[in-house]
Amino acid sequence: MTIDPRSLDTILSGARPRALAALLRYFRDLDAAEEAFQNACLRALRSWPDTGLPRDPTAWLILVGRNSGIDAARRASRFGALPDEIAISDTADVEEELAEQLDGAAYADDLLRLLFICCHRDLPPAQQIALALRIVSGLSVRQIARAFLVGDAAMEQRITRAKRVIANADVAFEAPAPLARAERIASVAAMLYLLFNEGYTASEQVSAREPFCDEAIRLARLLQTMFPDEPELIGLAALMLLQHARRAARFDAEGAVVLLERQDRSRWDETMISEGLVLLARAFRLGRAGRYQIEAAIAALHSRAPSFDETDWPQIAALYEKLELYAPSPVVLLNRAAAVSMAQGPAPALDMMLPLERALSSYFYFHGLKGHLLQRLGRDDEARAAFNLAIGLANTAAEAAQIRLYLDALTPGRD
Repeated sequence: MTIDPRSLDTILSGARPRALAALLRYFRDLDAAEEAFQNACLRALRSWPDTGLPRDPTAWLILVGRNSGIDAARRASRFGALPDEIAISDTADVEEELAEQLDGAAYADDLLRLLFICCHRDLPPAQQIALALRIVSGLSVRQIARAFLVGDAAMEQRITRAKRVIANADVAFEAPAPLARAERIASVAAMLYLLFNEGYTASEQVSAREPFCDEAIRLARLLQTMFPDEPELIGLAALMLLQHARRAARFDAEGAVVLLERQDRSRWDETMISEGLVLLARAFRLGRAGRYQIEAAIAALHSRAPSFDETDWPQIAALYEKLELYAPSPVVLLNRAAAVSMAQGPAPALDMMLPLERALSSYFYFHGLKGHLLQRLGRDDEARAAFNLAIGLANTAAEAAQIRLYLDALTPGRD
């Protein structure tokens, strides 16, 4: 039987989170679980092209990985002789039973535990993302290093340090109580959105990060199917889909940022938008609002607007006001001010954002929005000063280039 190697890669990648999560519960050691999974994958690559795919590839990988890990422990301790190859490979009877177990709540807790470990509170955000990409997604150290613009050795050390923190942490392996599960879900959702934004905000110089969006969406889809009664996980999946649907229109041919008002909406991915809208409706039906659902609702209003000018700005401003109840921050209030500027004009928006100046003095978007509002009010000298501050805080060359366009549109200074 001939199996396309690319199909095998897809199957093994798709099975990785489930299989690795189950092996982690069994061995209670991240390195041992990862090694067992890799050994199972190697055996699959050798045997599946000849024997065909098993009924449940994930169950097969778990069982073979578990046997491989036991063998490794026996070799290390000289506990006993290794079983015959046929005893490890003949998994037909046990595989069916294990496949049935994967449909139960135990596996959902396995997956949640694996992701929760990757976003452990003692790890800084960059290490959380690197560890998740290495352990859960299976990216190579070289791929991750390229995305973060560091050397392979430096990234290897970063991941090793993260694993050491996890090994020394008191990680609970029993099924979490309802409150603990809710806390884990919130932490995992935040880490996945962080992973998504690492890709979404990537400039043309770090385009290697763009696949982070696809990986975050893949994991969010998996989680929301495992936890179908968690509206925030569903809302998070919807939010990322609705935002990522604009990817083809967000940069021009030279790689410069194209602002929302100038994007070619015919290039937005309608299939992705439709999926996001369906998920958002399902989340709302569960009747427990939260941050990601509200942010997804804002993205949905942008997605459904025929044009920038026809966007329902009053509703977006109202949603940002509601978002402040769930995720209060100066940035949320700044976004609300931007929506108010479209709904009511620049003057009330400027009054709303000026008290944020101290908190957001180092934030590029604050000075960019301030300059834009001052420009609309005809206060060009003040706008120029704000734009100059924004350029100094730009994160990418594309952001700086956009501000220069605003500066070029201003009347010459009186000095």
